[in-house]
Amino acid sequence: MRNILIIGAGRSASSLIEYLLNKSEAEQLHLTIGDLSLELAQRKTKEHKNATAIAFDIFNEQQRQTEISKADIVISMLPAHLHFEVAKDCITFKKHMVTASYISPAMQELDTLVKENNLVFMNEIGLDPGIDHMSAMKIIDDIRDKGGKILLFESFCGGLVAPESDNNLWNYKFTWNPRNVVLAGQGGTAKFIQEGTYKYIPYNKLFRRTEFMEVERYGRFEGYANRDSLKYRSVYGLEDALTLYRGTLRRVGFSKSWNMFVQLGMTDDSYIMEHSDTMSYREFINSFLPYHPTDSVELKLRHMLNIDQDDSQWDKLVELDLFNANKIVGLHNATPAQILEKILSDSWTLSPEDKDMIVMYHKIGYEIEGKKNQVDATMVCIGDDQTYTAMAKTVGLPVAIATLQILNGNITTPGVQMPLKREVYAPILKELEEFGVVFYEKQGSYMGYNPNNVAS
Repeated sequence: MRNILIIGAGRSASSLIEYLLNKSEAEQLHLTIGDLSLELAQRKTKEHKNATAIAFDIFNEQQRQTEISKADIVISMLPAHLHFEVAKDCITFKKHMVTASYISPAMQELDTLVKENNLVFMNEIGLDPGIDHMSAMKIIDDIRDKGGKILLFESFCGGLVAPESDNNLWNYKFTWNPRNVVLAGQGGTAKFIQEGTYKYIPYNKLFRRTEFMEVERYGRFEGYANRDSLKYRSVYGLEDALTLYRGTLRRVGFSKSWNMFVQLGMTDDSYIMEHSDTMSYREFINSFLPYHPTDSVELKLRHMLNIDQDDSQWDKLVELDLFNANKIVGLHNATPAQILEKILSDSWTLSPEDKDMIVMYHKIGYEIEGKKNQVDATMVCIGDDQTYTAMAKTVGLPVAIATLQILNGNITTPGVQMPLKREVYAPILKELEEFGVVFYEKQGSYMGYNPNNVAS
């Protein structure tokens, strides 16, 4: 039996573990599933004879090294900042490693050692990053194989609620880490290039600069810019592209509404609010508004945001129960962002019967023999339930498939890497289609950058 050590049994690991268990007989696999919560790890094994659950503490060096030394390959589903110690042990014991996380500077520094030990450290092999890389490179490589030149590359991805579960005014629910949603866009100015001109969007303007797109059968969406699109010029070999833009997808209207929180300062995570444990939701809102001897919190807020009582923006705020004086935050020494996350979780947590949805959209303009064309590629994945969510599928399945490909010697190029080579992405994308992760490509005339598609 070949032993696969899986560190972290959270929500994103569900489909990953199921895939490998289903393959375990034919592929002679044994899974060791380690998590801080033994109960969680045990649930994920489903009492399968080829799986062992263990209580696993990543900071227990002896245990970590013992388990890694017994594995043939290690999958780390931990938060990105915890991969490094695992990676060093994998080098020591000469084990391949797979993660869904972005390659950190510390991880990249291990590249020489990884290559010297002829190891594959596959990173960024989840959804975004992951499926976005692979699907984009497939199209880009196909165009280049025909002698084409890339003129425009735009790519968007969003974790959303499925249409049948979309029942609030925001058209949104938390389908992944709520904290990441609240802090989205912070920590740096969005940078990209459009029609040969560098563009920069500071955080306070980010959610009012959106692009619109249509996905067949699923309607209209909007996208706001990710932090740094420019780094993908070298990653994808798009140094000559006139437009390079990566963004996050939401339903139309979400960004304009979210901008209310940004302008009020509720997404700030840099300071602690006094007496947050006893503060009511209404007091939280009022703390960002000017004092007035007679005006209500509602009136002050409408005046500050310049919205009317019959405005749909107002309805969205009311729906969140923000003005409730009886609801208590109950968080000790909390930042505004942490309090906002708590309030939103009341309304945006998926119900047991809810399903999530992943939407990915690539728009690639190119030129072949003097003729300009464009391909629009879309992928929509709907979750099965609250265990096998669309997010779990699209993050976990590529990790699982890549792991088996490495074990079976089909992926052999050593080093710290992301899935950009044809030997990696071609078989993984093909197998993902069996699980409903399918890209539909539509060819058309090159449209270029249309300023009418951008909200003011």
